[in-house]
Amino acid sequence: MADMSTDTSATAPVAHAPSLGIRDVAELSGLSQDTLRWYEKEGLLPTVPRRPDGRRAYSERDVAMVVMLAKLRDSDMPTEDMREFARLVAGGAATHGRRLDLLQRHRRRIEERQAALNDALRALDDKAAHYRHLISEQLDCDGDPVSAEIAVQQRKGMPA
Repeated sequence: MADMSTDTSATAPVAHAPSLGIRDVAELSGLSQDTLRWYEKEGLLPTVPRRPDGRRAYSERDVAMVVMLAKLRDSDMPTEDMREFARLVAGGAATHGRRLDLLQRHRRRIEERQAALNDALRALDDKAAHYRHLISEQLDCDGDPVSAEIAVQQRKGMPA
């Protein structure tokens, strides 16, 4: 990933650099315009330069940072860690090691959560298989046969 260090001229009006407005960045990132404004206000994004008409002008670097922050948020990174990541990015190349450490710690949290979700999914699959067996054999939860009327009701809502 390219270094997304913040330029100190970020508050200066954008002259000739190609840029995107907040609506375009919201569509690209999947974040709302309000969320983008909040990210900027909370320091998750550097101050986005403004066009002469006062509208935000996101550079490619800004957009890359927004997309990365959206991925971090989607992966349940705590806001404070996202803020720290943004501070480190603003610190330039000297912070690469600390950024890597932050991302690796978050990766471990994701792996732990993924393992827990996989366990939950296995339990769900086992329970679904149990119910499919009970329905196919027309049994109740104790393994006793059910009436024809109950057997019809058991099959309601089953996928085709």
